[in-house]
Amino acid sequence: LVLHLLVIYVSVPFLVRLFPALLNKFVFLNILAFPFVELGKPELWLNHTVNFYLSPEPEVSIGVWHVLPASRGTEAQGKDHSWYEEALADDNPVIIYLHGSGGNRASGHRVSLMKALSGAGFHILALDYRGYGDSTGYPSETGFTTDALFLYDWVKAHSGNSTVAVWGHSLGSGVATNVARKLLEERGNQVDLIVLESAYTNIREAAAHIPFTKIYRQFPGFEYLVLDSMALGDMYFRSDENVKVLSSPLLILHAEDDPVLPAHLGQKLFEIALAAYENKDQVRLVSFPEQLGFAHENICSHPELPDIVNQGSGPQRPFSPP
Repeated sequence: LVLHLLVIYVSVPFLVRLFPALLNKFVFLNILAFPFVELGKPELWLNHTVNFYLSPEPEVSIGVWHVLPASRGTEAQGKDHSWYEEALADDNPVIIYLHGSGGNRASGHRVSLMKALSGAGFHILALDYRGYGDSTGYPSETGFTTDALFLYDWVKAHSGNSTVAVWGHSLGSGVATNVARKLLEERGNQVDLIVLESAYTNIREAAAHIPFTKIYRQFPGFEYLVLDSMALGDMYFRSDENVKVLSSPLLILHAEDDPVLPAHLGQKLFEIALAAYENKDQVRLVSFPEQLGFAHENICSHPELPDIVNQGSGPQRPFSPP
């Protein structure tokens, strides 16, 4: 048994190098499809919410939830998707939510965040990337960026003059900066606000710090066999490079006790952005002390989170317990 485990342990890095597509299974955890729920019926978990689908590319369909501001919940009863589309232009701010690597848009902490933001007067548009939830297609960085950009365009076409923010959590933070950079460089458009929750600098550096790779960090050739193979699998998520060309208000949220993506990655990304931005007031880092116990997924539980988002960018400061 010990010999078999040793063979498996030694084999994994070499298999990853030979077949970098295997890394997709470790980075894009779409096989962890929990919770196993009927995503077409969001009303089972969220009030005043409608489900719909978009097709960013032929043969690709992505599932989306539109959560209304709670203040419009009563009038939304019994309304169909077309009414929700019209409601998007009611001048309430809009958040496009890009989730992390596992689960789907019905995961508990995501639903909790949607409830908190809805209660504070935001529209929330939460999608499942291709290959996740009830969305079709196969996961890839390019595909995720295409999906998010398509949803952004759809929101802008229906939201009138409302403020539209892009919020990325964990893996989704890399998607968010990809979208913001493409909009700026290809169209000259700036995102109104970028929120990066539990963020990282790039996927290579993130992979060097996640718990799964801990057993391999002392393995001879770890960087070459595993970390460098990320590029061979067309995975980059270069937020550190993206923020250097952005000028949109940027808000980074990170818990000091994050066990998945350590807080120093968010701090490093903040410092890179702060050095690159001409207007330093556009960049803000809010750190949540360890004693709050927010870890990787529970910043959404802080009662003052909507106020932080409403304040947008600004100077770095720790967020103390109330």
